[in-house]
Amino acid sequence: MADLHPDNPYAPDRFPDPNKSVEFPREAKERFEWILTRYPTREAALLPTLHLAQEVWGWISPEAVIYVGSLLDLSPATVFGVVSFYNMYNQKPVGKYHLQVCTNLSCMVNRAYDIYEHLCDRLDVKPGGTTKDGMFTVIDVECLGSCDTAPVVQINNDYHENMNVEKMDALLSRLR
Repeated sequence: MADLHPDNPYAPDRFPDPNKSVEFPREAKERFEWILTRYPTREAALLPTLHLAQEVWGWISPEAVIYVGSLLDLSPATVFGVVSFYNMYNQKPVGKYHLQVCTNLSCMVNRAYDIYEHLCDRLDVKPGGTTKDGMFTVIDVECLGSCDTAPVVQINNDYHENMNVEKMDALLSRLR
């Protein structure tokens, strides 16, 4: 039954592999130590440490959740609660370009679903999927907080506002 829905919290890929562990490379460990100097408690350094982990590995794996928790003296449940709350943390590997289409109310009424469906069709991916070449991942997100410039598409860390299908096609051409 866990295989029926890909985002099922009980799916096997949501649990850490007991035979696998991760560790920051030397340079990332140094950056982590510097991050700790900027916060009054280890727990307060959770968000920037997760950003560092995602920068190193491209996503926050279950093994990374355990590792970050051990670095900050936090339970894996606490770390996973933060990872699963914010859409800025990838819980699965993503393509080189992570296309996040806001589908909240302001974006929706301004035809965000047209953009989302067009991206899936043009790139030949299912919603939430990654292209075969690993170049693009297309997801819908609940809110990117840019209602006054709806619809908005976030590509990696950059916002593209007042989007439409034609602008999206031109942007895709530049990204290839």
